[in-house]
Order: sequence, then structure tokens, then C-alpha cells
Amino acid sequence: MHILSVILQSFLGIGFLIFGLSKFGSKQMVDEFKRYKLSPSTRIFTGLVEVISAAIIIIGIWIDPYAAIGGILMAVTMFFAVLVHLILVKDPAAKALMPCILLVLALAVISLNWNTL
Repeated sequence: MHILSVILQSFLGIGFLIFGLSKFGSKQMVDEFKRYKLSPSTRIFTGLVEVISAAIIIIGIWIDPYAAIGGILMAVTMFFAVLVHLILVKDPAAKALMPCILLVLALAVISLNWNTL
């Protein structure tokens, strides 16, 4: 199971690093957060949380408890992303599909590493 966890952690870590950094100035992200009616500071905060959680989950490849901690941070972030898409913005369910998938992957990392906490 350790190999599966490392694969998931690598995927999530790289993905969240890219997604998080894009929140700092990507025109697409600026426009999306305007569409969500969320402030620029919320966009920056979200980006910081994503970058920090990416670093934590990647560190977890070598220091096991960090995998679960990073997974928890990512799962909470994706839970709120799903809520924003479905409840706040009332997007079609397809728009919330990626955050749902990432939430499930983060929950898998938590499950695989829970005993290390």
C-alpha cells in the first residue's frame, strides 16, 4: 500500500502545487474567483493553502505522518471547493467533478496513512 500512497501523494502534490501557484496571478483564476464573487484575498489564501498542502503531502513521502496531514488539508480544501461550485455558484455538477475526484484521492491518502498519526 505504500507504493499506492506515494503515487497518490506525488500526483496530488504536483497538481496542488500547479493549481496553487496559478491562483497567484493566472488570468483564468482571477476571472473564476470574480465569477464566484470571492475576493482577491480569498484567491491568494486558497493558493497559499494549496501550495502548503502540496509541500506537506510531498514531505509525507519520506516522513509518513505528513502524508495524512497534507491529505487532511487537501480534503478540507476540496470539500469547500465542491461546496463553492454546487451551492455558492450553482455550477452544473460537471464543474465540481475535478474537486470531487481530488477529494476522493485525498481521502485515500488519509486512509492509507492514518495509522502514522
